[in-house]
Amino acid sequence: MELDDAYANAAYIPGGNDYPDKWAQAAAAFREIATCEIDLPYGETSRQRCDLFHPARLPKGLIVFVHGGYWLRFDKNFWSHLAAGPLAHGWSVAMPSYDLCPDVRISEIGDQINRAIAFAAARIPGPIRLIGHSAGGQLVARVTAPRLGARWQERLEKVVSVSPVADLAPLMRTSMNADLKIDEEEAAAESPIHLPAPPYAKTVWVGADERPAFLEQAQALTDAWDAKQVITEREHHFSVIEPLEYADSPLTREIAADDAVGAA
Repeated sequence: MELDDAYANAAYIPGGNDYPDKWAQAAAAFREIATCEIDLPYGETSRQRCDLFHPARLPKGLIVFVHGGYWLRFDKNFWSHLAAGPLAHGWSVAMPSYDLCPDVRISEIGDQINRAIAFAAARIPGPIRLIGHSAGGQLVARVTAPRLGARWQERLEKVVSVSPVADLAPLMRTSMNADLKIDEEEAAAESPIHLPAPPYAKTVWVGADERPAFLEQAQALTDAWDAKQVITEREHHFSVIEPLEYADSPLTREIAADDAVGAA
């Protein structure tokens, strides 16, 4: 299809196909040593499960990490180690899985993330911050839009959208759309660039070595939301999220530091 190459990541990253195995191994090792609750159900289907990681002390609040994979692949078990950085700053971290396309539509996945956040928020008091990568960047941005009865939104203080797909319309011209089934109505309703800017701190984060399509997507959300933008040197679509594993990385500090909500 016309835009398949523009949204292909692994083919343009050295060793790109090796990353999922590396992530899964690191995540499994981290779960062995972390204080965590695994596979907590927040919905009816088998994939509507959430892992909840706890710091050594009373938590400052809740950070929710939503994974990517073009709404077609991956689950929470690939990313557990990325909770390490926020945990070191004293936050509890929730990592939900969700149903995938074509079994559900992207709009339904957004509803599931809403339920997952509500579930975790009921267990962890205090402020809430959201961070998502790629398709997860779309999901955390989308879920900031007002939702009827979403009481947890009153506690939101920051969202960080990492390498987001902020405009779904171009994906209609990829072969992925055979499974995503995005139409014009869904592209308009679910694309964060068409949603009101959240009234709290918001950052769009992207790697300088990403595919041009993702740099354009990040810029579009930055412009639409008048958000802070960070472009990190020597990072691509897979490496850009990995610094969350480390307490002192710029990305971890952006989401977890005490002064992080000062960013516009």
